[in-house]
Amino acid sequence: MIAKPGPPHYRAAMIVFPAIDLKSGQVVRLAEGDMDRATVYGDDPAAQALLFAEAGAQHLHVVDLDGSFAGRAENRAAVEAIIEAFPGYVQLGGGIRTPEAVEGWFDLGVARVVMGTAALKDPQFVKDMAREFPGGIVVAVDARDGMVATEGWAELSDVPVTDMARRFEDAGVASLLFTDIGRDGMLKGCNIEATVDLARRTDLPVIASGGVKGLDDIRMLALHADDGIEGVITGRALYDGRLDLTAAIQMAGRG
Repeated sequence: MIAKPGPPHYRAAMIVFPAIDLKSGQVVRLAEGDMDRATVYGDDPAAQALLFAEAGAQHLHVVDLDGSFAGRAENRAAVEAIIEAFPGYVQLGGGIRTPEAVEGWFDLGVARVVMGTAALKDPQFVKDMAREFPGGIVVAVDARDGMVATEGWAELSDVPVTDMARRFEDAGVASLLFTDIGRDGMLKGCNIEATVDLARRTDLPVIASGGVKGLDDIRMLALHADDGIEGVITGRALYDGRLDLTAAIQMAGRG
């Protein structure tokens, strides 16, 4: 197995995270988080991870979509194959809701674990994990119309995004991952205004997600690296050929 680096440290230059979303062992992208609106892009997740590495990616964002709904790992074999193949940092989310699951993924070489539903429903658990694994826990703040969504985006809470974010400012989490669900997989452009506003309202670095359609989104986000934009996740734009990963990484480094 390839030796893995530890959790990445926050840096001024923005990180580009190519995304691999897993459903039934396949690489897919959803439209607005709807499992019934999935486009399949491949059946070899590890090979896709290698392609991203060859394009210059040092970071990867992986989501077990089935696990998000089930509350447990459903694409474990695919995730393990990605971890084995990818030489950089793997950030993983989807149904990770127990101490055993968190520890197990770190033992396998995951650099950071993303927690969303657990962060809303059991914030103390997430805080405990953040203290036990410094720099290893990312809190997902998934929003629809400014309110936090959970359970794989299937349920809408009554908690405002900013309130959710502020709960974890002193907890030792690495970053916030902010997704505008209405734009995810839709190529509408990233909600830069809302993302930057969240970064300015919290002391935590923010990772942007949802709707990236081209280099302009990368450029605009990179301009706000000093405001706390740590990175950006992009998926469908890469798979559809609308965004060149190497060019995006170069653009992000200019922030």
